Amino acid sequence: MITSTANKQVVATAKLRKRALRDERRTFLVEGAQPCAEALAAGAVETLFHTPDAGQHPLVQEAAAAGVEVVSVSEAVMGHLTSTVTPQGLLAVARFVDVPLEEIPARPALVPVLCAARDPGNAGTVLRSADAAGADAVVFAGTSVDVYNPKTVRASAGSLFHLPVVKGVEVDRAVAHLRGAGLQILAAAADAPIDMHRADLGRPTALLLGNEAWGLPEEVRGLADGSVRVPIHGKAESLNLAAAAALLMFESARQRGPASSARDSLERAISASAHDIRTSLTALKGFASMLASRWDRLDEETRHMMVKGMTVDAERTATLVKMLVDGARLQTDGFRPSPERLQVEDAAGWVTQVFARSDDYPDVEAVGSATTLMDPDRLQGLLFTLADASMSWGGEGPVRLEIRNGTVEFTRAGAEFDPQGVEACFEPPRRGGTGRFGLWLARRLAEAQGASVACEQGTGALFRLTLPAP
Repeated sequence: MITSTANKQVVATAKLRKRALRDERRTFLVEGAQPCAEALAAGAVETLFHTPDAGQHPLVQEAAAAGVEVVSVSEAVMGHLTSTVTPQGLLAVARFVDVPLEEIPARPALVPVLCAARDPGNAGTVLRSADAAGADAVVFAGTSVDVYNPKTVRASAGSLFHLPVVKGVEVDRAVAHLRGAGLQILAAAADAPIDMHRADLGRPTALLLGNEAWGLPEEVRGLADGSVRVPIHGKAESLNLAAAAALLMFESARQRGPASSARDSLERAISASAHDIRTSLTALKGFASMLASRWDRLDEETRHMMVKGMTVDAERTATLVKMLVDGARLQTDGFRPSPERLQVEDAAGWVTQVFARSDDYPDVEAVGSATTLMDPDRLQGLLFTLADASMSWGGEGPVRLEIRNGTVEFTRAGAEFDPQGVEACFEPPRRGGTGRFGLWLARRLAEAQGASVACEQGTGALFRLTLPAP
């Protein structure tokens, strides 16, 4: 454990609070459990620091399994590295995740453009709101604050890793690119002639957001096709930048509707799948790298444990890729399953065996019997995905698959679903890697084969797969 703030690695890490050093090394600091988890899932973490109290956090084990350098430090060192008053005991050094302007997803529906936002907390909150409102990207243009400022990263609450972020471009270049992508350009301004409820924000829109104190300069406002304001009914003179941006983006989301079409939703799911696949591949790469570089220094038990972990991640990656291909086939009406009369417990037994290969996963128990008419490989994929989801949504103990009367029920103790939680399970993914790709597409693929997937309110993670009759 590192106990001195004069340690070379600690000194080098602390310097990442300065923008020049961040830009030079193309790495930045991520503080707190949830943001660190999102950074790890995105495959961006190079080093994870933790205090002794946080050493048992699952994230520490996940990082080590993914080949990330894990470093234990004292509370005093953690306080030196972080900028929060009460650190959570976890801090990551992550690689830059911004993308070039040209890599914004094709046919975007909503893109906020920060033109001169200088407050890091506001900028991070805009990023978080953009993620929640289903924006396709966020652009930090002109003289806006650095997206990797520790306060910005913290205020984004992990959303920095959910959607494409562009930084360091001139406003006019960003506007030209977005207009070329088919977006209308609207300037957010308190004195705009039309309010957001009367503006057509259902069209693909880029929102230009100005400085907290003086708004948008005239030359920037002149680049827009028009302007829009948030109506104020009380005595407040104006709204905070982050609040106004959030209201405009959610009004745009409201006007666009929950899902413009099944085709668009499938495109979003396919885009979002990259995040899930990257997570499994990162774990595989980490295991393989550690085995290749440290084979002679690892004992036989450790090598055996790591290889078993790799087999589970390989099955997860294969399942995701198969679902991705089937999703593309659904979109082009080319999905052609090959149903067979089969015993459901055989497919469930395969799932049980896969997860039993590694001690990093809870036990999967399958009981009962049923006959159905489905494609065997695709049934295995559905069962694997739902068992995997039960591990995430449940809190403790084994995952139980109970097969009876043409259904398979998945339960695990430790989770309670309210109506909002049930709905959240199957929310359509959004471009940039957000949403639960596996569950959403699993439901679509099940329906395409005459089955159905549901989640019920109550205690314990419970998914139900209803199977077609044989």
